[in-house]
Amino acid sequence: MKQFDPTTLEIYRALFTSVAEEMGIALRRTAFSPNIKERRDYSCAVFDSGGRVIAQGDHMPVHLGSMPMAVASALREIDLQPGDVVALNDPFAGGTHLPDVTLVMGVFRQETDGRQQTAGKSKRVAPASRRLPSATCLFYVANRAHHADIGGATPGSMGMATDIYGEGLCIPPIRLVRHGELDEGVMRLILANVRSGDERCGDFQAQIGSLNTGATRLLEIVERRGALETADYATHLIEYSARLMRHAIGLIPDGDYDGEDALDDDGVTAEQVPIKVRINIKGQRARVDFTGSAPQVSGPINAVEAITVSAVSYVFRCLLEGDVPASAGLMAPIEVVAPKGTVVNAVHPASVAGGNVETSQRIVDVLFKALSKAVPNRIPAASQGTMNNLTIGGIDPRTGSEFSYYETVAGGMGARPAHDGMSAVHTHMTNSLNTPAEALEYAYPLRVREYKTRKASGGKGKQKGGDGVVREIETLAPARMSLLADRRKRAPYGLSGGADGKPGSAAIVRGGRSRTIGSKGSWELKAGDRVRIETPGGGGFGSKSS
Repeated sequence: MKQFDPTTLEIYRALFTSVAEEMGIALRRTAFSPNIKERRDYSCAVFDSGGRVIAQGDHMPVHLGSMPMAVASALREIDLQPGDVVALNDPFAGGTHLPDVTLVMGVFRQETDGRQQTAGKSKRVAPASRRLPSATCLFYVANRAHHADIGGATPGSMGMATDIYGEGLCIPPIRLVRHGELDEGVMRLILANVRSGDERCGDFQAQIGSLNTGATRLLEIVERRGALETADYATHLIEYSARLMRHAIGLIPDGDYDGEDALDDDGVTAEQVPIKVRINIKGQRARVDFTGSAPQVSGPINAVEAITVSAVSYVFRCLLEGDVPASAGLMAPIEVVAPKGTVVNAVHPASVAGGNVETSQRIVDVLFKALSKAVPNRIPAASQGTMNNLTIGGIDPRTGSEFSYYETVAGGMGARPAHDGMSAVHTHMTNSLNTPAEALEYAYPLRVREYKTRKASGGKGKQKGGDGVVREIETLAPARMSLLADRRKRAPYGLSGGADGKPGSAAIVRGGRSRTIGSKGSWELKAGDRVRIETPGGGGFGSKSS
């Protein structure tokens, strides 16, 4: 491979990233559900012909770090042909939890009679000795979107099932589109097992359109720059990311750094669920070992291996400065040890709905706590450490149709060594927005009664932790509500003498009377009932006297 030109490398970094970003824009603009249109609960990425990630959009960290495993699973199981799209959500085949459905498509270049067919155009190509075979796969494009319902016992598919079968429809790698034509039989099977079928169908179509957008843009790059140069610079970007990560690890003092924290409970028992990590730094390599973490549990907070790898990728990427290519190279110098059968690498048929949204956050907290012993002036205090997953579903009296509302609620960011934490934001493994009150009330028989910053919930310190929020929603029709949250018993930790943030809480308000509820479970609501969520604040950093 030729030596790369730094200026050209930066051009390609921007080109590949812009493809992933434009895929996200196309998905957001054409999706049906508020969860994708408004909250932006989706992610898009570009992969090389070997299935290695080249670029990612600035989307959801928990999706992006785990998506390579889903793509690898799809490529193992399906021989992708031009026009094929593979769908999967199986958590034990590279997925995260069932509502997150991943679509994968190959980007092919066609050649006919000595002409190269690219993005609908043709042009003369190099002599036969240098030509690639017809229908050569140059790239793969993939996206992952959180569908507001994927079946299961409770609306929103985020309830208290104790195995994967109760959480919803599990989709192994399967062709959803064949040779450019939607497989109507597969789609009918999916829609027969989910609520709000029209909305689900619209979101699937939006995902397919997003893939086509990405494929078109990649073929345009190939048409302008050539397939060989484009492939070479994709590899250069991966190698460049690996060098940057090795350099960043090399700046951490050699040694072993331990961290431990716990989830409040699994929703089935009241026992805490500990997560432990030991990070070994040796030269320019890191070994991240989760040995000692709790065995997998009955409740839905088990994380599969893809989630744990994703959290490790996110934390170490935070150590990098500047705009680093988000490619496969970032994990090249990092080894992850996650023992099978534990809460950080659960095996079938464990329930996993909360592993993606709750356990991933605690893994991040544990990793940062360990790294704070190595580079204390670079690590923030704990953020809220939960996504406060709220789902409400039932029959919309305005239409007579089913509805499924899903949202994660923002909280406080942990204070940083030189700055206060931000208030009322999504942090770490989530990068979504809130659903605006106007969009929520238009789409569902719900009404936002209160939405404000939860004052004084951030931990005190030289740098103050960010405050959480208060969000109260009234249902205008009988409904079933589920909550999957954490940091109600164990507060977000402060660092270097900073105080902990305040834990969160939740309540159902009926007839003016408020009843506190647990962080995990499902409840029946009457018309007029309100669900009140108060989210945790971030931890403080540093003692005020220091």
